[in-house]
Amino acid sequence: MKKIIIYGSRYGSAKRYAIRLSELTGLAAIDYEEAKNMDDYDQIIYLGSLYAGGVTGLKKTVGRMSPEQKLVVATVGLADPTDEANIANIRKSLKAQIPEQFYDETRIFHLRGAIDYRKLGLKYRAMMSLLVKKVAKLPEEEQNAETRAMLATYGKQVDFVDYDTLHPIINSIRP
Repeated sequence: MKKIIIYGSRYGSAKRYAIRLSELTGLAAIDYEEAKNMDDYDQIIYLGSLYAGGVTGLKKTVGRMSPEQKLVVATVGLADPTDEANIANIRKSLKAQIPEQFYDETRIFHLRGAIDYRKLGLKYRAMMSLLVKKVAKLPEEEQNAETRAMLATYGKQVDFVDYDTLHPIINSIRP
């Protein structure tokens, strides 16, 4: 089975994971924008950053796949990937991005990423500022893992990248 790692990374965490996964497996890793012809591959391992209710580049990548290809998806975000409510929100978003023909057969993993607010562009800093102000007003019982992570990390440089969390993905793609 011929496999490739494709990633969609906004600020670098998904790319870091993809490169490390490539080193550990010997599979090529490319940015989704460079993944023009995927017909030669039986399995696509997609690592994408969670951003604005979606996974960067996933919809575009899946749109290029044939029904015979297999898909593995690893999301990369700041919120705790073991929090059940967080997982449910992510999977709801994934269902909107992955066609039914793939979704039921797709193996899904969740990884924790990083952020450095100093590296955000002006547009995204402004957007995050507004969002944080809105979320900060929510009563604690209405906050979820994602909003709590946003409040805890806002304005900071944090890095939760843990390459050991790639091992379940490696085990799932082995023949």
